[in-house]
Amino acid sequence: MKLSPPKVVTFWIAVVLGVLGILGKLTTIPFASENSFWLVAIGFILLALGVLVKGL
Repeated sequence: MKLSPPKVVTFWIAVVLGVLGILGKLTTIPFASENSFWLVAIGFILLALGVLVKGL
């Protein structure tokens, strides 16, 4: 299996989702606090897909 770096947009979307999830766990943010686990999980999955799928 050959890995490739994710596109810059994919990387930053994953980072934003992860940061929102962490901030949602630490503070009260209406949407992020309720779904903090899923935001971090989706960010990680998106980053993993960006590495595994070429062009994502």
